[in-house]
Parts: sequence; structure tokens; C-alpha cells
Amino acid sequence: PMNPSVPLGTPLVAAFSSRERVFLPSPAAALNTKLPNPPFDALVTKPIQMHSKEYFAACAVGGILSCGITHTAIVPLDLVKCRIQVDPAKYRGILKGFGTVVKDEGIRGLGRGWAPTAYGYSAQGMFKFGCYEIFKKTYTDIAGEELAQNYRTSLYLAASASAEILADIALAPFEAMKVKMQVTPGYATTMRQAFPKMLAEEGMGAFYKGLVPLWMRQVPYTMMKFAAFERTVEAFYTYLVPKPKDQCTKSEQLAVTFASGYIAGVLCALVSHPADTIVSKLNQFKTTGGTAKAIRAILRSTGFRGIWRGLAPRIIMIGTLTGLQWFIYDSFKVTMGLPSSGASGEKKKE
Repeated sequence: PMNPSVPLGTPLVAAFSSRERVFLPSPAAALNTKLPNPPFDALVTKPIQMHSKEYFAACAVGGILSCGITHTAIVPLDLVKCRIQVDPAKYRGILKGFGTVVKDEGIRGLGRGWAPTAYGYSAQGMFKFGCYEIFKKTYTDIAGEELAQNYRTSLYLAASASAEILADIALAPFEAMKVKMQVTPGYATTMRQAFPKMLAEEGMGAFYKGLVPLWMRQVPYTMMKFAAFERTVEAFYTYLVPKPKDQCTKSEQLAVTFASGYIAGVLCALVSHPADTIVSKLNQFKTTGGTAKAIRAILRSTGFRGIWRGLAPRIIMIGTLTGLQWFIYDSFKVTMGLPSSGASGEKKKE
């Protein structure tokens, strides 16, 4: 029964007991109670130690979110870019390309290839970001702190290249299905249709014939993505941001992250575009005689100018994509109580 000895209006109300009392907070006290911020604060029960298993796992999850979400979101632009690369006579520019796709296939046609994109780039992001941190720590331990700091750009390049080689093995089968669906008219509209059809026609080799060109595209792209980002962040905090990184708010740090990521993305598009064109054309048709022979045939048929076709939409796509990827990745890290990516830099004395 309710305890009759407790006066009305007491801040803590003693309720329901004879021997043992259960105290409930008053309404005023309940309103002043600070609840955990959703959705992750309640999950972080203790700080994550840098370079621990939990740290690398958090980086891998951040990579899944950053790559999976962003690549899936820009499937329509990616589809038009691929169509421009393989059939420039029909798809003349970005806007006309969008109009042609909608006219021929309806608005749903712009989403073709979204499933292999989502699965493939989520897997790629897990290995890309998670393994980058692992390789960076491993190579730093091998070289020593002083040498790693003095040659940090080389460290970033080596760690990112190592991570991307593994990431592309996970991505290759999904990328092959995506491109086949997007650039081969009437081939398949879903991943469930594309997989058994490609397997029956060309065997397992169909899913990995684009691996070498994918490495040609993605390894330079990722090396630029990480090295340019790391050094751009460092330059921001050294020359442009008026206070040290550790004195910046989370929002200010994430703004630097996005700007640095966008700059890195533009450079990524430039160094990886020729290989991107080869990947699009390689997966367009059934090939015989090996990958190297097919690449030589593509280069002869397209020429130097043709290999750069579609660069403008890709710069827009990759610049925005890379900026958003770093923003999502760092937002997740910051939410998990980890520092944002990139070195703080040293302020130059006047």
C-alpha cells in the first residue's frame, strides 16, 4: 500500500512498500534528468582506445556507412555517366542523358543497378577504411614514429593502396553486375536476374574479369583520396583555421573534413578516369582472349580523347561523393567518441 506517512508535495515519493520502499522522482526532477543522446551514446559504455580492436571495428562500420550510402544515392548519375562512356552518340551530356533514360525506361530506369551498388560498395568501404587504419598503424610500427612522421605522405599512399587491393576483391563481382545491368540494353533489371545469367554465360570469370582494370581505377583513386585528404586537413589547420584542432567544435572539425574530402575527390576523379572508362566498356560486352587483349582493343577503339569522355560528370560525382564519404565516416567516428580524421598541423609562427 501507499505509505501514508509521507506528506504530499515531497520531492521523492515513497510508494508501494511495507518493508522496502521504492522511491520515484517527482515530475520536476524527472524533467531535469538528462537522457542519453540517440542513437549511439547509450551504446558507448566506455571510451574506445585508439588502435584497439574496437577502434578498427568502428572504422570498418564507418566505412560501410560512408561508401554504401553515398554510392547508392548517386546511382542515377553513375548510370548516366556509364551510358555516356559507352554510347556517346545517344547520351549527349548529363542533362540530355537523364532525359533519354527517363524517356526510354521511365523514372525507375534511373535506379537500375542500385542493389549491386549498395552491397558492393558497402563491402568495399568496410575494407577500404578499416584496413587503411590497420595498415597505417602496422607500417608506422615498422618504420618507427619519427620516420613515419617525416615520410607520412608515403605512409598514407602505402596504407591506402594496400587496403584498396583487398577492398576491390570484395567489390569486383558487384561492380561487374552493376555495369552489365546499366550499359547492356535489356540484359537484366535486378541483381537476382544478372547473377545467374552472367554465371551461365561466362562462368565465375565474368565477375572478376574487371578486377585488374578496377585496381587500375581504384588504387590510384584511393591513394589520392587518403593522401590528399590527410595533407589537406593538415594544411587547413596549419594555415586557414584560426585555432588548433583540439579547440574546434565537432561541427567545425566536420566542416574541415567535408571541404578536404571534396578537394581530394576532384583530384581522385582526374587520376582514375581513364581506368573508369575501361571498366565501363569491359563489362559492356562478353570478352574472349583475356583481359589484357580486351583492354588493348578498347584503347584502340576509343582513342585518347575517348578515354576521357564523361570526365565532367565524374568530377561532379566524385568530388561530392568523396566529400560526403569523409563527412559520414567522421560523423560516425565522432559520435562514437573518437577524434575526426587527419592530423592537426602546426601553426606557423608570424
